[in-house]
Amino acid sequence: MISVGGASLGYDIIGDGRPLVCLHGYSIDRRMMKAAMEPLFDGKAEGWQRIYIDLPGMGESRAPIGSASSDGLLDILLGFVDAVIPGRSFALAGESYGGYLARGIVKKRAAAIDGVLLLCPMVEPDREKRERPAFRLMARDDAFCGSIPPRERRKFQSDMVVQTRRTWERFREEILPGLAAGDKDFQAVLHGPGYAFSFDVDALDPPCGKPALLLLGRQDDVVGYRDAWRLVENFPRATIAVLDRAGHNLQIEQERLFAVLADEWLQRMQESLA
Repeated sequence: MISVGGASLGYDIIGDGRPLVCLHGYSIDRRMMKAAMEPLFDGKAEGWQRIYIDLPGMGESRAPIGSASSDGLLDILLGFVDAVIPGRSFALAGESYGGYLARGIVKKRAAAIDGVLLLCPMVEPDREKRERPAFRLMARDDAFCGSIPPRERRKFQSDMVVQTRRTWERFREEILPGLAAGDKDFQAVLHGPGYAFSFDVDALDPPCGKPALLLLGRQDDVVGYRDAWRLVENFPRATIAVLDRAGHNLQIEQERLFAVLADEWLQRMQESLA
């Protein structure tokens, strides 16, 4: 744990080398990003220091209710970066709401950014204004799903567009525990009027010219994929992929494609930093 700006933050650091700061989405915890990212580094000689943080009010992290806004979380995250990797450049990986906060860090610390991965990023804070497809089931193992306890099965089947033993096992280990943890009062306030930044986070001048990767789910009914096209010109070195058979948990439902594309992003950063 580390204290930053009145917040007590849970985090893990794995490995040595160039820092990679990983931010999970709203109401879950750092288990999600660790499970998605760590397999990328198995057997790699290249050095990356992976930093996984529980966002304030989520997982193990606690923060004053007065900081329950995107502006407040961004200030805490910037203080965290300054405390943990002072004066160093770093890469960013952000999922969903973490992708929104990551873009806030890019705007505030442009010169320090080595690369950006945005996984199913939230672009429009107002859910009613998002351009989202309707939920569409892509695959289901009916016999297996019937064996999941009813309460957990309802959550799994409402969140996942691919419903198999493999996606359930990952959902149970990586998503459900985070949903049960955290400060629900803090999260409720955060999801109110302060959920949007007080500034235009995507007004970048100049654009971020570092290697980037935008991964979007074609069946993502939480944030959609069309709003993310607004970000294209902000990341002129971005690979942009809209994956079929993938909802808001793309890294689980399309784990092989996620791994290939994320690994290629790491290689592009290595090349640019050499």
